[in-house]
Amino acid sequence: MNGIKFLFLQQKTDWRQLVSKALMLLACLFILNMQPAFAGIKDDIYDGNIFVVYAGNGSLVPPKQTLAQSLEMHKPTVLAFYVDDSRDCKEYAIVISRIQEFYGRAAEIIPINVDSIPSKKDYNATEPGYYYSGSVPQVVVFDQSGKVVLNQKGQVPYEEIDDRLREVFYLLPRSESVQLKRRAFNEFSGELSK
Repeated sequence: MNGIKFLFLQQKTDWRQLVSKALMLLACLFILNMQPAFAGIKDDIYDGNIFVVYAGNGSLVPPKQTLAQSLEMHKPTVLAFYVDDSRDCKEYAIVISRIQEFYGRAAEIIPINVDSIPSKKDYNATEPGYYYSGSVPQVVVFDQSGKVVLNQKGQVPYEEIDDRLREVFYLLPRSESVQLKRRAFNEFSGELSK
């Protein structure tokens, strides 16, 4: 009787081991069959915050102030509407970072992920949704009085934004002035995007 009981327990143990080995094999096959997530600056695949990954400037997100606070303080402001999984926004992140390099102490640079804009029928003039036109990237520049001096969709060249900010700060045009000095060294890192 003890021999039959031993044989039965051994078969029960073998069955459990067989099932656990089969599950382990399936898990290994699943892991080996998974494709790696390749994302880069030239595609619309999400791979993290674009300012951290592509502009090397994590200090932009989250913004230090809201639009309402910035307008209340009569501080020139740059709104940059974006999404993290847009090729155009990824390529444009370095321009926004460059604006912060030169104007970050004097103006408020506020990147707005459009997915975070609450969906409602009406917005007031102190809310980013009031200025959002429905496409990204989009840049809106305000002067000290809160007046919009630039509102454009697409990849607006740095020079165009710089020209508006030079007007806001009463600086000489680029052709007549010395080159502005950078606050920090920010550069796209190709190593992070591979």
